[in-house]
Amino acid sequence: MGLRDQLNEDMKAAMKSGDKRKLATIRLMTAAIKDKDINSRTEGHDSEKLPDSALLDLFAKMVKQRQDSIAAYEQGGRPELAAQEREEMQIIQTYMPKQLSDEETKLAIQGIIASVGATSIKDMGKVMAELKSKLSGQIDMGKAGGIVKSLLG
Repeated sequence: MGLRDQLNEDMKAAMKSGDKRKLATIRLMTAAIKDKDINSRTEGHDSEKLPDSALLDLFAKMVKQRQDSIAAYEQGGRPELAAQEREEMQIIQTYMPKQLSDEETKLAIQGIIASVGATSIKDMGKVMAELKSKLSGQIDMGKAGGIVKSLLG
């Protein structure tokens, strides 16, 4: 079952159970997917529906937005809004693959550096491209960039 089908099934289940937070979050996710589909069509892509890998990238961006909002709300003294964002983030993360720990990320990056034969910071682009293709959705690419720099630098 694809991510879209899973979202639709979970939306129906949330409606039946009366889980308003989950229902609202899934609706946000499906709206973001539809928006992304429309944008991809206007950019000249033939397929109407994006693959699950593109949806995982979209979900990762949504999680990052929630993390930024949580930090802002906590600094602004709004713990109730931060808690709401945390709940949404947890729901979104249920549709994403398991995130690698910092140690697992470092080991994966070392393996990719060895497989592409990267020796200097000039090879960072190759390493990052390989990371994105193999581990998209499983690691924070921002943190991964810093680790790659430290290992190649």
